Amino acid sequence: MTSRHTPLHQIHEQAGASFTDFSGWSMPVRYSSDLAEHHAVRTTAGLFDLSHMAEIRIAGPEAATALDYALSGRLSVLEPGEAKYSLMLNDRAGIIDDLVVYRLAQDDYLVVANAGNRDEVVAELTARVDRFDASVRDDTDQTVMVAVQGPVSRALLDAVPELHLNTELSDLGYYRITSAVFRAESVDTPLWVARTGYTGEDGFELYIDKDHGAALWQALVAAGVDYDLQLCGLAARDTLRLEAGMALYGNELHPTTKPAEARLARVVDKEKDDFVGKAWLVEHPEPSTRILVGLVAEGRRAARAGYPVVDPGTMDVVGQVTSGALSPTLGYPIAMAMVERDYKDLDTELHLDVRGQMVPARVVALPFYRRRKD
Repeated sequence: MTSRHTPLHQIHEQAGASFTDFSGWSMPVRYSSDLAEHHAVRTTAGLFDLSHMAEIRIAGPEAATALDYALSGRLSVLEPGEAKYSLMLNDRAGIIDDLVVYRLAQDDYLVVANAGNRDEVVAELTARVDRFDASVRDDTDQTVMVAVQGPVSRALLDAVPELHLNTELSDLGYYRITSAVFRAESVDTPLWVARTGYTGEDGFELYIDKDHGAALWQALVAAGVDYDLQLCGLAARDTLRLEAGMALYGNELHPTTKPAEARLARVVDKEKDDFVGKAWLVEHPEPSTRILVGLVAEGRRAARAGYPVVDPGTMDVVGQVTSGALSPTLGYPIAMAMVERDYKDLDTELHLDVRGQMVPARVVALPFYRRRKD
């Protein structure tokens, strides 16, 4: 099966990117080195192509009510310009996908879903919204989504002469979105600029029509020369999000994963009258037998997804690593793992089975890395 290309694929080729298949898309995995790209986001700024992500619009007089039913959170409380992290659950409260939802206007929402779950999310939203006066439109193929992440990301965007925002970036709070115009060759193209992110750093996502995506990317690159901007691929994005303790669908999250197991119970509003998955949660109020934890290991050998977590006393397998790496920022191995609840307490001693070698590790609080705020 041939991988799909984002509208920026040729630009990435010209920039010397190496590619990998990700959820059916041919995506840049790196341009220079994983470490250089990771450190750029922690110290200056990195530029990512995220056009494989799904962009879905829900609009209509009952869009807010429809999303309250379709997703785990209460999206009707958002004001235009606000965003919320939420979950799409199945009937057994398993996680179909984790999403970011933006309220663009009173009757207009943007739902951003993971690339690999696009078809299922669109189908589920369409079915769940059908009973309401609202419509679902998949804008993924018409949209370029890029992200600028890092400590100087705001200053960099302020330096792009083609960008004209309706809200100053200094006034745009975290989990907020504003409309803007990209002015190039005397043509004004509307776009959205959001302040969210998936790296643990300050950062922004920009959504624009695919026909103008290349021009936007080039404008960001040009402005980024003075800010040590680096082009970044999926490898750096993965180590950045792991340090920030952020779940990845397919690793920490699955259709059999319950929100509380992934420490996401906070994004489920059980007080809502009804939503898909609520009945199961009400019928099963007892704690799950497993939970996601952070682990810091000794030495330099990192555990990877799927490696067993072992009780050092009994040598019983008590869990499984969901994500792991040698942290570029911290300099030691870190991992997230789904373990039996008896092993969730901080400083609990465990072993990671790294290809037959037992590596000592201990439970720590998430996230592993937290940026300094001005």
